[in-house]
Amino acid sequence: MINFDKVHPRLNTNSVKWDTIAKTYKEENLLPLWVADMDFLAPEPVKKALEKAVAQGIYGYSTIPDSLLESIIDWQQRRHGYTINKEAILFNSGVVPSIALAIQSYTQEGDAVLIHDPVYHPFAHVVKNNQRTLIQEPLLEKDGRFVIDFDAMERTIIEKKVKLFLLCNPHNPGGRVWTKEELLAIGRICQKHQVIVVSDEIHQDIVFAPNHFVSFQTVEPNFADFSIILTSATKTFNLAGIKNSMVFIKDKTLRSQFSKTQERNVQGEINTFGLIATEAAYRESEEWLEELLSYLEANRTFVCDFLTDQLPTVSFQKPEGTYLIWLDFSAYGLTDNQLHRKLIKEASVVLNQGSIFGPHGSHHMRLNFACPKELLEKALNQIAAAFKDQPID
Repeated sequence: MINFDKVHPRLNTNSVKWDTIAKTYKEENLLPLWVADMDFLAPEPVKKALEKAVAQGIYGYSTIPDSLLESIIDWQQRRHGYTINKEAILFNSGVVPSIALAIQSYTQEGDAVLIHDPVYHPFAHVVKNNQRTLIQEPLLEKDGRFVIDFDAMERTIIEKKVKLFLLCNPHNPGGRVWTKEELLAIGRICQKHQVIVVSDEIHQDIVFAPNHFVSFQTVEPNFADFSIILTSATKTFNLAGIKNSMVFIKDKTLRSQFSKTQERNVQGEINTFGLIATEAAYRESEEWLEELLSYLEANRTFVCDFLTDQLPTVSFQKPEGTYLIWLDFSAYGLTDNQLHRKLIKEASVVLNQGSIFGPHGSHHMRLNFACPKELLEKALNQIAAAFKDQPID
């Protein structure tokens, strides 16, 4: 049994999650439940594989071994029923850099790129930084979960002449695991209007029963003709620092376009330790993942029960996947800055401001529950105490 309850100090380790908050917010003893990495040790097989690589003492250029490709193929087939061959697998340093390459590969400056609102905030930044026209399609909230208005989505695609759609599945920050039927609707709309789909599936392994992750390209075989898949072992196994991700492109034309853009940007070389860690994760760390999922599910239940009992004014969407939960503080009538400041100054807790995820994220916060329960419980108690006497608007 892996002890996920153990608290591992991360201060003074150059951690973005832990070491930047005092400098950013000018406060001490803040609990960070924001940046989406986990406060757990990575799997022991990954650690051993990296230690072995370090011990040999020469850190030259590395090729991509067939054994790594085979581990990726096997993982995708076993865990997700997704069949991929070696030729269709490309590597890059991360999912967000791959989004930038995809935008450069399949669109021109000024073209319209569609994203949901709210959605993972780098989506919007990458679109705007590449001088494309950002189009944000609001998600609807129904029965405590996000849903897609497909009629509105199709109208937007037609009216704005959308060329590319960035899909987040599982969805960050809402935790939705889009169903096969929802993905089918997305695919048929995009296929009908010749829209390229770039599907960010980095959270694919963090899904809670009875929900089931479905990769976009498994919905219908011909969806691979106009889509690419982005994923990585980093989110699953807490390896963000290794800087390695995969791009699955089955269509030869799309793959050629992406590869040429990658060459122009000199993004073809991958960190040696990223290759080693990815293979060790997929080959030897599945048991670790199963225990992690059980622990995260218990934390998810704890957060939902706590909020229901102690903070009923704060509504939430129970995540179907990811280790992130979307909290709605709108009943208090606070501005986004007032809400953020109250959490920092009175609760001593750092969450992600909902407004960074899009206009419809206003008055919300994103909380990361991938930490030992001791830290999670302390943070929630501090939030509850801070809002105990806060008047409702």
